[in-house]
This record gives sequence, C-alpha cells and structure tokens, in this order.
Amino acid sequence: MLNDLLARNVVWSEQKNAEEPGYFARLATHQSPEFFWIGCSDSRVPANVVAGLDPGEVFVHRNVANIIHSTDMNMLSSLEFAVETLGVREVIVCGHYGCGGVKAAMEDLPHGLSDHWLEPIRRLARSYAVDLSQETDPEARRDRLCELNVIEGVRCVAETPIVQNAWKRKRELRIHGLIYGLKDGRLRNLDCTVGPGHFLSGVAL
Repeated sequence: MLNDLLARNVVWSEQKNAEEPGYFARLATHQSPEFFWIGCSDSRVPANVVAGLDPGEVFVHRNVANIIHSTDMNMLSSLEFAVETLGVREVIVCGHYGCGGVKAAMEDLPHGLSDHWLEPIRRLARSYAVDLSQETDPEARRDRLCELNVIEGVRCVAETPIVQNAWKRKRELRIHGLIYGLKDGRLRNLDCTVGPGHFLSGVAL
C-alpha cells in the first residue's frame, strides 16, 4: 500500500537525520558519485544496497537484463551525464544470476515487446552456442549467459563515442563487469575491465 511506503519513508528520513544531522541538507547541494552503475531492473538488485553505498555515491541506470543497446538514448544520455557532468571514473555493468530477462531470451515463448529488447541476448546465445552447450544443467547454462551478457555490455559501453572521446582526452575512465548472486548476496568481478591502455577487439584504447 502507498500509505505504508510513505510511512516507512518518514521513519527512514527521521532515523537518518538523527544519525547524521544535516545529512539531507548536505546531499541536496550536490552529487559527486564515483561510480556509474548500469544494472538490471530486477527489484532484488538495488545498486547502492548491494554495493553498500549511500545515496549520492552511485549514479544508476537500470533496464531489463542490463542490456547495452547502441541506440538506447536513455542509457547513452545517462552515460554522457555521468562521464561529462558528474566526472565519474568507474563505470560498472552489473548483471545477476537467475536473471528473468536472460531466461526469457532463451525460451521459445512469446513475451511481447520484451522479445525485441532481449534480441541481443539471443544473438549472444547463438554466438556462444558451443560454449554454452558444455553446461549440461539449464540453470548453469543461463547463468553463464548472464556472465557473457555483462562482458558484452562492457565491450559495448567501451565502444560508445562518449567513452572513446573521454579516453582520447586522457580521462582515467574504467569500465568493469560484475555479477551479483541472488543466493548469497555477493558481487563477483568478471575480470573484463577495460580502460586507457587496455585492449579491446584487438584495438588499443
């Protein structure tokens, strides 16, 4: 119920003010997050909560299955604002095991508009069909595709003109791929970080 939500907000804000007097007054004056987080819309994976960060410490963009579409103006606008205005130095693409979007992409069932959005994951599954077939357990196969989707997302973010131009200006900007475990609440580094001096698709960045 909405009234319950509003009541919980009052309790939270009063508790926060009691713990840190002037907290909201300070937060209202500016934001200077270190991280830009591109994650899944899943309600179980709120960026600042799973990363142990307070409001103001992470700038967030979320969509179904944390997909990086090169024509997604919402994501691109958020990325540009994070890099050019907020000056973030760390971009995180974060997926999660048990992702409903990845599961839907692997099903031979109609999902309406979601089918158009999830097409990049289906293409990824076709590209890595041999590797994925090594996983005999369907859940493990889906989880591996969740990881591949994050790694592909890191590559796509790195190839945007926004990031490429930042690197040309010698910006110390790095892009990381993480995945979150719903069953244990842990973030895992997929070791696919790219930045100035790293190599991606055979080209020095």
